[in-house]
Amino acid sequence: MPSIRSISETEAEALARGICFKNGPPRRIGVELEWLVHDALDSMRSVDPSRLAAAVAELRCLPLRSSLTQEPGGQLELSSPPAASLTECVESMSADLAAVREHLSHHRLCLAGYGLDPWHPPRRVLELPRYDAMEEYFDRDGPFGRAMMCSSASVQVCLDAGIAGPGPGDYQARWRLAHLLGPVLVAAFANSPLRQGRPTGLRSSRQGIWAAMDSGRTLAPHHAMHPREAWARYALDADVMVVRADDNRWSAPPGITFRHWLRTGLPRPVTADDLTYHLTTLFPPVRPHGHLEFRMIDAQPGDDGWIVPLAVTAALLDDSTAAAAAHRAVLGLAEPPLPLAPRNPLWQRAARHGPADPALHRAALACFDAAREALPRLDASPAIRTAVDEFYELRLARGRCPADDLLDAASADPGSDSASRLWTR
Repeated sequence: MPSIRSISETEAEALARGICFKNGPPRRIGVELEWLVHDALDSMRSVDPSRLAAAVAELRCLPLRSSLTQEPGGQLELSSPPAASLTECVESMSADLAAVREHLSHHRLCLAGYGLDPWHPPRRVLELPRYDAMEEYFDRDGPFGRAMMCSSASVQVCLDAGIAGPGPGDYQARWRLAHLLGPVLVAAFANSPLRQGRPTGLRSSRQGIWAAMDSGRTLAPHHAMHPREAWARYALDADVMVVRADDNRWSAPPGITFRHWLRTGLPRPVTADDLTYHLTTLFPPVRPHGHLEFRMIDAQPGDDGWIVPLAVTAALLDDSTAAAAAHRAVLGLAEPPLPLAPRNPLWQRAARHGPADPALHRAALACFDAAREALPRLDASPAIRTAVDEFYELRLARGRCPADDLLDAASADPGSDSASRLWTR
């Protein structure tokens, strides 16, 4: 491993505080898109792992600007480089997606935009030490970890943490607003109402899975503490998911927090690299990774559905007028959105009802109004503004989210592939 010097608990806390928030004016934006990969002719047909592996091998040869990785169930993830503007980010990712789609089509495969695979049970196709240990860890608490690993997909918006100090762009205010916005984003973009072909009763079943998993790594850090201190405590008090070994026989020791590992030095002394790796196994709704990662948004349908949550989230955080309007809108919600997200009742209502919930609908409309007004100030391209306007008019203004379209299609023709064609490109 890169580092062999052990670290103390005090050093680990200092490292976690230093890693979590990189201060500076909010200027850059990025997006990480996870996609399910389906058969282009029959989405209900399972894709053979060897067929998928051959397609991915070709994709890795493409001159993409985004980094291309694979999730345990074969989902593809494209992670954009940091861009100087929303338009630059969208144009760069759109070009990469077009290249990926073209090459997948040669294998009769396509990208499918769902928060949770609606047809297939979880199936792991990647045999790697990390995923072996993760699977062992999650299996102790039920089936939810496997579903998250192998069947889920998201739009992850990445924004600068912000400046240190009062005023527009203050990272503490941005951190708080990010969590306050969480249930609104869950509701507006809910897109996972089916599991193995049947309605689950949730508009965002993906969010329901996150809420049912290991609370020590999926809930939000304590909202009443300073963000740096809250994150350091959260990270050290989370259970250890993976202990790496040089022989690739990684383990998932049961019931050991990272703090306990630091104090005992067992099963071996802890290094700074162990802490850095441990942070990649934590999955709160908003993860401070130097920048802020918004992790609560379901993958979206169609070629450019992902543009809307990216644009709306960026506008509400990076435009000071929109941020103030969004803050007013979310403070009017019935339950406080911060404590214990995503198990807070407001997050649960967002996952179950989407924008059909009256309070969440009002807040989402106000947030979208603020974002739409802000997009010209952020020099968003006409295509971006059009995508946001169409989502607003065709879905949100009517109290609908992408999950409702899928439920309608599935209800109209149960047991057929017709519903999947809405979401597959």
